[in-house]
Amino acid sequence: MRRHPYRAVIFDLDGVLTDTAHYHYLAWKQLANSLGCHFDATFNEQLKGVDRMGSLELILAAAGKSCSEQEKLALAEQKNRHYQQLIAVMQPADLLPGAADALQAVRAAGLKTALASVSKNASAVLQMLGITSLFDIVVDAAGIRNSKPDPEIFLAAAAQLQLAPQDCLGVEDSIAGIRAIKSAGMFALGIGKAIILTEADVVISGLDHFNLHDYWQAAPG
Repeated sequence: MRRHPYRAVIFDLDGVLTDTAHYHYLAWKQLANSLGCHFDATFNEQLKGVDRMGSLELILAAAGKSCSEQEKLALAEQKNRHYQQLIAVMQPADLLPGAADALQAVRAAGLKTALASVSKNASAVLQMLGITSLFDIVVDAAGIRNSKPDPEIFLAAAAQLQLAPQDCLGVEDSIAGIRAIKSAGMFALGIGKAIILTEADVVISGLDHFNLHDYWQAAPG
């Protein structure tokens, strides 16, 4: 078995490195409630890994609302302004347990690191968390056309790293994200519950349980 089957690890942001997912939830909930849509944690699961406009479409459909493209853009911007207000106070202490250690372990092993997030605020969040220097490249919603579960964002990350997809390990906390990783031809590490992330190759509860050696052993070939 090869000792180093991977040459890079591609991380999602929300729910993996930090709990910005909670801030997205609060911002979407406020907007959904204003549109007369019942929004709870169960509904929010449908939005995980989905980009801003895709999430808005789900909420509008549930609310039975029909809007023009201009109105949709205004609603999406309203949600984003609220989200930006919520994350404005983020700091390194808001990293999830094990996140910084996991990133440092990957780099210490000689692997490259990438961020693949559908959030257009990803780079700003990395800066507030103080971990920008731990990433070789960042791919966000501004650089892709198709949202997860389409593999485009992970394929784009691999291409920017100048690596083949099979040389990369992807880390995600959503079903859509795991499907995107698998569709890209990568090994998928799920963060969360195995009963939910059934298509992941390995599932751990959080990055405080991250161990590169385990995924080298689990790699195909």
